[in-house]
Amino acid sequence: MTTDVHKIAEQVKALSEKELEEFLDWLARYGLELTDEWDKEIERDAEPGGRLEAALGRVRKDIAEGKTRPPDEFVDYA
Repeated sequence: MTTDVHKIAEQVKALSEKELEEFLDWLARYGLELTDEWDKEIERDAEPGGRLEAALGRVRKDIAEGKTRPPDEFVDYA
């Protein structure tokens, strides 16, 4: 752990129950914001001209040419 992270961890450990609950609520909301931003980035990348365009093109071509299999054929759901 870096020194800054270690300091933060020690401060979190020193919080009262109420403060810890408030901090964890904030952290959960912050995590959702990060997830939302990541989802938006994937959406942008999947748009025409986005970073995923070439990969999506290859996938669509493979599907059209019958080069794919349904997941049930190779995924063990048990």
